[in-house]
Amino acid sequence: MIALCLCLIAGTVAQAQTLRIATYNTELQRDGPGLFLRDLARGQDEQIGAVLAIIAEADADVLALQGIDYDLTSEALRRFADMAGYPHYFARRPNTGMPTGLDMDGDGRLGGPRDAQSYGRFSGQGGMAILSRFPIDAANVQDLSALLWKNVPGALLPEVNGAPFPSEEAQAIQRLSTTGHWIVPIMGPQGPFHVMTFHASPPVFDGPEDRNGKRNHDEIMLWLQVLDGVIGTPPPGPFVIAGDANLDPVDGSGIKNAIHALLGSDKLQDVRPSGYAGTDTADWDDPVPGDLRSDYVLPSTHWRVIDSGVLWPAPDDPLAKTATTASRHHLVWVDLSY
Repeated sequence: MIALCLCLIAGTVAQAQTLRIATYNTELQRDGPGLFLRDLARGQDEQIGAVLAIIAEADADVLALQGIDYDLTSEALRRFADMAGYPHYFARRPNTGMPTGLDMDGDGRLGGPRDAQSYGRFSGQGGMAILSRFPIDAANVQDLSALLWKNVPGALLPEVNGAPFPSEEAQAIQRLSTTGHWIVPIMGPQGPFHVMTFHASPPVFDGPEDRNGKRNHDEIMLWLQVLDGVIGTPPPGPFVIAGDANLDPVDGSGIKNAIHALLGSDKLQDVRPSGYAGTDTADWDDPVPGDLRSDYVLPSTHWRVIDSGVLWPAPDDPLAKTATTASRHHLVWVDLSY
C-alpha cells in the first residue's frame, strides 16, 4: 500500500512538471560572415553579454531565437549555446541572404541584399536557432522553408498593373519563408512535443504592391494551413508556436486578419503574456509605429498554462539597461505542463 502511494505521488509530480518555453529576437546579426563568431571568441561584445544576461534571467527550458547568424559548421551557435548553458541546439540554413541571381525587389539592379530570397548582406545573416535543455530530434524536423510562395493555397502574390511583381521569373523561384518555418520535435521529460518557429518579414519597406505585407500575411497563415493538414504534417501531440510574426493585432502596418486568425485558432491558446509595456514585445524608437506586439509564444490546447510574461523591465529595474542594450525586442516566455 505504501509503495502504491509513493508511485501515485511520483506520478503526480512528474505530470505537474513545468516547462518554460520562450522566444527572443536577439538582433545579434552582424554585417558580414564570420563576424558573430569573431565577437563570440573575443568575449568582449557588450550586446552579446546583454543577450546572454537576458537569457539567463528568463531561464527557459526551450528557447527559439531569431536574429542570429547562421554558419555552415554551427561553430558560432555551439559556442553561444555553451555560453548560455544549453546542451542541445538546432539551426538550418535560412532563406536570408540566399542568392537568386535575379532582381527580386524590382529596382532594376542585381546582387543587392534585397535580391536574395530574403533580405541579407550574406547568406545566413539573421537566421534562427533553437536552444534546449532536452534532446532535439533533428532527424525528424519538418522544414518548410523551401516552399515556393506561388504554391501556397490562396497566396497573396504581389502585382503591379495586373502583372506579377517584380516579374513572373522572380515569382517562379520566390520562397515564402523570409527566414524559415520549422517544426522541431523536442524530447521532453513527459514525452515529445513540437516547437513550430519562424521569423516573418516585416510588413513595411516596400511599395504600393505591398510585397512584404502580403508575404508577412501568408507566412503567418501558413501555420494554420499546417494545422489543418493542407501543407506538411501537423504535430500529433502538444506543440507551441514560438517566433517573431512581425505583426501586431492592432497597431502598426500589416494585414491584420492573419494574426487575428492565428490568435483565434481553436487549436491554440493566446495567453497574452505581459510586461512593463503590457502585451507589447518590441520597442521602436520612432513615435510611429511605437511599441508593438510582434513576438509570440502560442501553446496548443494540449497544455495547461501555468504562467507567462514579457521580460520587459520597468525603467527603474536594474535589468532595464541590459534589456535595452541587448535588443529592441523583449523575450516572451510561457510556463506550461502536460
